[in-house]
Amino acid sequence: MDKYKIMIEKLKNGEIDSIEITKDEFMEFREVLVNDEKFKHFRGEAKQGGRVVYRYMDEPRA
Repeated sequence: MDKYKIMIEKLKNGEIDSIEITKDEFMEFREVLVNDEKFKHFRGEAKQGGRVVYRYMDEPRA
């Protein structure tokens, strides 16, 4: 789980543009993501094959 926290922090800080999560990683990653204080700033886009690409937005989603 620590690797996901590190990835999320890098995304929030602008060190990386996106995070790509596989179907197998999804539940573990999501558990970490929903507990982040800026959870509403993340946008996930589903891709073919069960992958999800997450990006950080300056404005939180509704």
